[in-house]
Amino acid sequence: VQLVESGGGLVQPGGSLRLSCAASETIFRFDHMGWYRQAPGKQRELVALITRDGNPDYAAAVVGRFTISRKDVGNSVILEMSDLKSEDTAVYYCQTVQGRFTYWGQGVQVTVSS
Repeated sequence: VQLVESGGGLVQPGGSLRLSCAASETIFRFDHMGWYRQAPGKQRELVALITRDGNPDYAAAVVGRFTISRKDVGNSVILEMSDLKSEDTAVYYCQTVQGRFTYWGQGVQVTVSS
């Protein structure tokens, strides 16, 4: 399974970004799809995930600001981020699980700075 992220970049505090993760297989084969992030010197942490049934779940730090969704056409999962803060700066990774296997994308940098 290949996961390819896109959409990162530099944004000012309070701004918005849209991340996309394209999977090489139909996303309905996966138990869930999620977004993780890793800031410098910190452990990788879950940001949001969406289950096969379409139910989303979010880390407390992003509730009300981030929205995860999926696009059946193109096998993509989208992370819409708004009201971005400096503490959202990190490398964001797409992740999925299929059975006992976990797959990761290469990561995309998100920098929130004025």
